[in-house]
Amino acid sequence: MQTITFIGNGTMARSIAQGLKEKYLIEVVGRNPEKLDDFEAALGKKVEKFLLDDFDISDKVVLLCVKPGNLESVAKQLKGKAKLLLSVLAGVPVERLKKKIKSKGVVRAMPNLAASVGASMTTITGDADHKEEALVLMRGAGEVLWLESEKELDIATALAGSGPAYLALIAEALTDGAVQQGLKREDAAKVTQGLFKGFAELITEKHPALLKDGVMSPGGTTAAGYAALEKNAVRAGCMEAIAQAYAKAVELSE
Repeated sequence: MQTITFIGNGTMARSIAQGLKEKYLIEVVGRNPEKLDDFEAALGKKVEKFLLDDFDISDKVVLLCVKPGNLESVAKQLKGKAKLLLSVLAGVPVERLKKKIKSKGVVRAMPNLAASVGASMTTITGDADHKEEALVLMRGAGEVLWLESEKELDIATALAGSGPAYLALIAEALTDGAVQQGLKREDAAKVTQGLFKGFAELITEKHPALLKDGVMSPGGTTAAGYAALEKNAVRAGCMEAIAQAYAKAVELSE
Protein backbone atom coordinates (compact mmCIF):
# COMPACT_ATOMS: atom_id res chain seq x y z
CA MET A 1 0.00 0.00 0.00
CA GLN A 2 1.38 3.40 -1.01
CA THR A 3 2.29 5.95 1.65
CA ILE A 4 1.04 9.56 1.50
CA THR A 5 2.95 12.15 3.55
CA PHE A 6 0.93 15.05 4.96
CA ILE A 7 2.89 18.19 5.75
CA GLY A 8 0.50 19.94 8.12
CA ASN A 9 -2.18 18.57 10.44
CA GLY A 10 -5.02 21.10 10.34
CA THR A 11 -8.66 20.76 9.33
CA MET A 12 -8.09 20.30 5.61
CA ALA A 13 -5.31 17.76 6.14
CA ARG A 14 -7.58 15.75 8.44
CA SER A 15 -10.46 15.90 5.97
CA ILE A 16 -8.34 14.62 3.07
CA ALA A 17 -6.70 11.97 5.25
CA GLN A 18 -10.13 10.69 6.30
CA GLY A 19 -10.95 10.14 2.64
CA LEU A 20 -7.64 8.44 1.85
CA LYS A 21 -6.98 6.35 4.96
CA GLU A 22 -8.55 3.15 3.64
CA LYS A 23 -6.55 3.19 0.40
CA TYR A 24 -3.19 4.57 1.54
CA LEU A 25 -0.81 4.45 4.47
CA ILE A 26 -0.72 7.85 6.13
CA GLU A 27 2.20 9.69 7.70
CA VAL A 28 1.94 13.20 9.06
CA VAL A 29 4.54 15.87 9.71
CA GLY A 30 4.13 18.86 12.00
CA ARG A 31 5.69 21.07 14.66
CA ASN A 32 3.63 20.08 17.70
CA PRO A 33 3.63 16.48 19.01
CA GLU A 34 0.26 16.97 20.73
CA LYS A 35 -1.37 18.15 17.51
CA LEU A 36 0.10 15.15 15.69
CA ASP A 37 -1.50 12.92 18.31
CA ASP A 38 -4.80 14.78 17.81
CA PHE A 39 -4.52 14.17 14.06
CA GLU A 40 -4.11 10.44 14.65
CA ALA A 41 -6.98 10.35 17.14
CA ALA A 42 -9.30 12.20 14.75
CA LEU A 43 -8.40 9.76 11.99
CA GLY A 44 -9.12 6.78 14.22
CA LYS A 45 -6.23 4.91 12.67
CA LYS A 46 -2.54 4.45 13.38
CA VAL A 47 -0.33 6.86 11.45
CA GLU A 48 3.39 7.53 11.38
CA LYS A 49 4.14 10.88 13.03
CA PHE A 50 7.22 13.06 12.51
CA LEU A 51 8.40 16.48 13.63
CA LEU A 52 9.07 19.00 10.89
CA ASP A 53 12.70 19.75 11.77
CA ASP A 54 14.88 18.58 8.84
CA PHE A 55 12.23 16.15 7.58
CA ASP A 56 13.39 14.28 4.46
CA ILE A 57 10.82 14.19 1.65
CA SER A 58 13.02 12.25 -0.77
CA ASP A 59 10.94 10.12 -3.19
CA LYS A 60 7.76 10.70 -1.17
CA VAL A 61 4.30 11.67 -2.38
CA VAL A 62 3.69 14.78 -0.32
CA LEU A 63 0.41 16.57 0.38
CA LEU A 64 1.24 20.10 1.49
CA CYS A 65 -1.55 21.31 3.79
CA VAL A 66 -0.07 24.24 5.70
CA LYS A 67 -1.29 27.83 5.69
CA PRO A 68 -0.04 29.81 2.66
CA GLY A 69 1.73 32.26 4.94
CA ASN A 70 3.76 29.41 6.47
CA LEU A 71 5.16 28.13 3.17
CA GLU A 72 8.50 29.92 3.55
CA SER A 73 9.25 28.66 7.07
CA VAL A 74 8.06 25.12 6.35
CA ALA A 75 10.03 24.84 3.11
CA LYS A 76 13.26 25.79 4.88
CA GLN A 77 12.89 22.76 7.17
CA LEU A 78 12.35 20.19 4.42
CA LYS A 79 15.24 18.38 2.80
CA GLY A 80 15.48 16.05 -0.16
CA LYS A 81 13.43 15.94 -3.36
CA ALA A 82 9.88 14.60 -3.37
CA LYS A 83 8.48 12.27 -6.01
CA LEU A 84 5.32 14.37 -6.22
CA LEU A 85 4.17 17.46 -4.35
CA LEU A 86 0.43 18.12 -4.17
CA SER A 87 -0.33 21.49 -2.63
CA VAL A 88 -3.71 22.63 -1.30
CA LEU A 89 -2.40 26.14 -0.53
CA ALA A 90 -4.93 28.61 -1.91
CA GLY A 91 -3.44 31.14 -4.29
CA VAL A 92 0.13 29.80 -4.22
CA PRO A 93 1.22 29.18 -7.84
CA VAL A 94 3.12 26.16 -9.09
CA GLU A 95 6.24 28.16 -9.93
CA ARG A 96 6.51 29.52 -6.40
CA LEU A 97 6.11 26.02 -4.98
CA LYS A 98 8.88 24.75 -7.26
CA LYS A 99 11.21 27.49 -6.04
CA LYS A 100 10.55 26.67 -2.39
CA ILE A 101 10.29 22.86 -2.33
CA LYS A 102 12.19 20.37 -4.47
CA SER A 103 10.00 17.83 -6.24
CA LYS A 104 10.00 15.87 -9.50
CA GLY A 105 6.45 17.05 -10.09
CA VAL A 106 4.16 19.70 -8.63
CA VAL A 107 0.37 19.73 -8.75
CA ARG A 108 -2.01 22.18 -7.10
CA ALA A 109 -5.22 20.73 -5.70
CA MET A 110 -8.27 22.37 -4.19
CA PRO A 111 -10.45 19.90 -2.31
CA ASN A 112 -13.13 20.85 0.19
CA LEU A 113 -14.24 19.62 3.61
CA ALA A 114 -16.44 16.92 2.06
CA ALA A 115 -13.17 15.01 1.52
CA SER A 116 -13.67 13.65 5.04
CA VAL A 117 -16.63 11.59 3.79
CA GLY A 118 -15.13 10.80 0.40
CA ALA A 119 -17.36 13.34 -1.34
CA SER A 120 -15.05 16.27 -2.11
CA MET A 121 -15.23 18.08 -5.43
CA THR A 122 -11.51 18.54 -6.02
CA THR A 123 -9.98 20.54 -8.85
CA ILE A 124 -6.32 20.11 -9.78
CA THR A 125 -3.75 21.48 -12.21
CA GLY A 126 0.02 21.57 -12.61
CA ASP A 127 2.66 19.35 -14.22
CA ALA A 128 0.81 17.40 -16.91
CA ASP A 129 3.29 14.50 -16.64
CA HIS A 130 1.87 13.78 -13.18
CA LYS A 131 -1.79 14.32 -14.09
CA GLU A 132 -2.89 10.68 -13.91
CA GLU A 133 -1.07 10.00 -10.64
CA ALA A 134 -2.64 13.05 -9.03
CA LEU A 135 -6.11 12.18 -10.36
CA VAL A 136 -5.93 8.65 -8.96
CA LEU A 137 -4.74 9.85 -5.56
CA MET A 138 -7.32 12.60 -5.11
CA ARG A 139 -10.18 10.35 -6.25
CA GLY A 140 -9.78 8.71 -2.87
CA ALA A 141 -11.41 11.85 -1.44
CA GLY A 142 -14.20 12.18 -4.01
CA GLU A 143 -14.66 13.54 -7.52
CA VAL A 144 -11.70 15.17 -9.29
CA LEU A 145 -11.52 17.55 -12.25
CA TRP A 146 -8.28 18.47 -14.04
CA LEU A 147 -8.20 22.12 -15.14
CA GLU A 148 -5.93 23.54 -17.80
CA SER A 149 -4.74 26.67 -16.00
CA GLU A 150 -4.05 28.05 -12.55
CA LYS A 151 -6.50 30.91 -13.23
CA GLU A 152 -9.25 28.32 -13.60
CA LEU A 153 -8.14 26.62 -10.40
CA ASP A 154 -8.32 29.90 -8.50
CA ILE A 155 -11.87 30.45 -9.76
CA ALA A 156 -12.78 26.88 -8.81
CA THR A 157 -11.27 27.53 -5.38
CA ALA A 158 -13.76 30.35 -4.92
CA LEU A 159 -16.58 27.97 -5.88
CA ALA A 160 -15.87 24.44 -4.61
CA GLY A 161 -13.14 25.16 -2.08
CA SER A 162 -15.04 27.91 -0.30
CA GLY A 163 -18.48 26.63 -1.29
CA PRO A 164 -19.19 24.57 1.84
CA ALA A 165 -19.12 27.80 3.88
CA TYR A 166 -21.62 29.44 1.53
CA LEU A 167 -23.94 26.45 1.58
CA ALA A 168 -23.64 26.21 5.37
CA LEU A 169 -24.81 29.83 5.60
CA ILE A 170 -27.78 29.08 3.34
CA ALA A 171 -28.65 25.90 5.27
CA GLU A 172 -28.51 27.75 8.58
CA ALA A 173 -30.62 30.62 7.23
CA LEU A 174 -33.29 28.32 5.80
CA THR A 175 -33.46 26.42 9.09
CA ASP A 176 -33.76 29.67 11.04
CA GLY A 177 -36.55 30.77 8.71
CA ALA A 178 -38.54 27.62 9.41
CA VAL A 179 -38.01 28.04 13.16
CA GLN A 180 -39.14 31.67 12.91
CA GLN A 181 -42.40 30.49 11.37
CA GLY A 182 -43.00 27.95 14.15
CA LEU A 183 -41.26 24.67 13.26
CA LYS A 184 -39.26 23.06 16.08
CA ARG A 185 -35.52 23.56 15.54
CA GLU A 186 -34.75 19.84 15.67
CA ASP A 187 -37.38 19.18 13.01
CA ALA A 188 -36.27 22.15 10.91
CA ALA A 189 -32.67 20.92 10.99
CA LYS A 190 -33.76 17.41 9.96
CA VAL A 191 -35.80 18.76 7.05
CA THR A 192 -32.87 20.92 5.88
CA GLN A 193 -30.49 17.96 6.00
CA GLY A 194 -32.87 15.90 3.91
CA LEU A 195 -33.31 18.79 1.48
CA PHE A 196 -29.56 19.10 0.87
CA LYS A 197 -29.06 15.35 0.60
CA GLY A 198 -31.78 14.99 -2.00
CA PHE A 199 -30.73 18.08 -3.93
CA ALA A 200 -27.17 16.75 -4.20
CA GLU A 201 -28.57 13.86 -6.23
CA LEU A 202 -30.88 16.01 -8.35
CA ILE A 203 -28.23 18.56 -9.33
CA THR A 204 -26.16 15.81 -10.99
CA GLU A 205 -29.10 14.93 -13.25
CA LYS A 206 -30.67 18.25 -14.21
CA HIS A 207 -29.68 21.86 -14.89
CA PRO A 208 -30.49 24.14 -11.91
CA ALA A 209 -32.89 26.21 -14.01
CA LEU A 210 -34.89 23.10 -14.93
CA LEU A 211 -35.06 22.03 -11.29
CA LYS A 212 -36.33 25.47 -10.33
CA ASP A 213 -38.94 25.54 -13.11
CA GLY A 214 -40.09 22.04 -12.23
CA VAL A 215 -41.03 22.93 -8.66
CA MET A 216 -42.34 26.47 -9.23
CA SER A 217 -46.06 26.32 -10.00
CA PRO A 218 -47.93 29.53 -10.96
CA GLY A 219 -48.92 31.57 -7.93
CA GLY A 220 -47.63 28.90 -5.55
CA THR A 221 -45.52 28.81 -2.41
CA THR A 222 -42.24 28.32 -4.26
CA ALA A 223 -42.91 31.29 -6.52
CA ALA A 224 -43.58 33.46 -3.47
CA GLY A 225 -40.40 32.35 -1.71
CA TYR A 226 -38.31 32.63 -4.89
CA ALA A 227 -39.52 36.20 -5.42
CA ALA A 228 -38.36 37.02 -1.88
CA LEU A 229 -34.89 35.64 -2.64
CA GLU A 230 -34.63 37.73 -5.81
CA LYS A 231 -35.91 40.82 -3.97
CA ASN A 232 -33.15 40.38 -1.41
CA ALA A 233 -30.48 39.92 -4.10
CA VAL A 234 -29.48 36.38 -3.10
CA ARG A 235 -28.38 35.60 -6.68
CA ALA A 236 -26.23 38.75 -6.85
CA GLY A 237 -24.81 38.00 -3.41
CA CYS A 238 -23.72 34.51 -4.46
CA MET A 239 -22.07 35.84 -7.61
CA GLU A 240 -20.29 38.55 -5.62
CA ALA A 241 -19.06 35.90 -3.14
CA ILE A 242 -17.32 34.06 -6.00
CA ALA A 243 -15.87 37.31 -7.34
CA GLN A 244 -14.47 38.35 -3.95
CA ALA A 245 -13.08 34.90 -3.13
CA TYR A 246 -11.39 34.71 -6.54
CA ALA A 247 -9.93 38.20 -6.05
CA LYS A 248 -8.49 37.06 -2.72
CA ALA A 249 -6.94 33.99 -4.37
CA VAL A 250 -5.29 36.25 -6.97
CA GLU A 251 -4.06 38.56 -4.21
CA LEU A 252 -2.50 35.62 -2.37
CA SER A 253 -0.66 34.56 -5.53
CA GLU A 254 1.03 37.94 -5.99
